[in-house]
Amino acid sequence: MATWNHILLIDSNSPLMEQLNFFHDHTLLIITLITILVGYNMLSLLTNSFINRFLLHGQLIEIIWTILPAIILLFIAFPSLRLLYLLDETNKPSLTLKSIGHQWYWSYEYSDFKNIEFDSYMVPSAELNEGDFRLLDVDNRIVLPNHTQIRLIATATDVIHSWTVPSLGVKIDATPGRLNQTNFYMNRSGLFFGQCS
Repeated sequence: MATWNHILLIDSNSPLMEQLNFFHDHTLLIITLITILVGYNMLSLLTNSFINRFLLHGQLIEIIWTILPAIILLFIAFPSLRLLYLLDETNKPSLTLKSIGHQWYWSYEYSDFKNIEFDSYMVPSAELNEGDFRLLDVDNRIVLPNHTQIRLIATATDVIHSWTVPSLGVKIDATPGRLNQTNFYMNRSGLFFGQCS
């Protein structure tokens, strides 16, 4: 669970979120190296006395600073495309959960079973118990198995909602009149909080 002083991404509970964390770290390393290089060049320009006669004319340096950013973008693009493919990949799900977004609450249906559906309302601040989380705890929680491929089908009845569980790396828009689908896999059991974002 993220707290006020949490700097990086929260701990992952699914293989997809682990891949998202790796991609974040990979991209952050590239951006840090670029920032250091540009900062060094700016600092050296400030302390330079500009006495080199070849400083303003150089086709080699122009070729380098044209091709190098393209190569750097490829180092970011290829892992990004791989990750986008993994996020959209739908394997054979063992369980299907239908999530219907309403104004201020969600309805859930376990589609593989008959007549298992319920509404999930946020617990009001006045009714919270000791240790409960304000604006996160609900009265009816979803119970899902771990080490199981789960398909989520999301829709809405009134406005666009977004079903999100950050520690699983899942975020899907629930649009009225449409069905969106995603899948996720939980590595371990626990209490995972999500929100409509």
